[in-house]
Amino acid sequence: MAIQLGDIAPDFTQDSTEGPIQFHQWLGKSWGILFSHPKDFTPVCTTELGVVAKLKPEFDKRNIKVLAVSVDDVTSHKKWAGDIEETQNTKLNYPILGDPDRKVATLYGMIHPNANDTLTVRSVFVIDPNKKVRLTITYPASTGRNFDEILRVIDSLQLTDKYSVATPVNWKDGDDVVIVPSIQDPEVIKQKFPKGYKAVKPYLRITPQPNR
Repeated sequence: MAIQLGDIAPDFTQDSTEGPIQFHQWLGKSWGILFSHPKDFTPVCTTELGVVAKLKPEFDKRNIKVLAVSVDDVTSHKKWAGDIEETQNTKLNYPILGDPDRKVATLYGMIHPNANDTLTVRSVFVIDPNKKVRLTITYPASTGRNFDEILRVIDSLQLTDKYSVATPVNWKDGDDVVIVPSIQDPEVIKQKFPKGYKAVKPYLRITPQPNR
């Protein structure tokens, strides 16, 4: 059965390039990103792993732990890491899970038989500190993932978890947001949004980002 938003992310224990990882324990109170690769020594994934390494300070700033997974074993991953460092001009600074038994791939529904019955699809799972799945994206093998977009969504999730707002189309951190429709009491609105708001429609009320 496919993992749905709001589900508890399946736990597992698996070897990685940084030693054994028990997933829930490893996450602790952090957010997490688990992203999969069809196999080692693939061109698009090599570029992705390099970009994620370069973006690690941005993930750290947001209290996010990053974990990659590929169906090859850890020995192969460590050899691949050398290629990533050489071609992407960065050192791998987060773990890659070995998954030769397809345990993680199966738990997370990463093998889609209609696409390929042996290789994982290129999926991303964003998981919050309560171990709930908050975002899933699956890309075709030919298209590199956009990790700037993944960071943007996490910024939205972390903001909207804390404040009674939603983020509109193409929102980026610092842009105006919208007040959720469930809040109607004028006194509550005044208290929560002291900077005021603009009512474009009764259901579309725009306000400055609360934590800015």
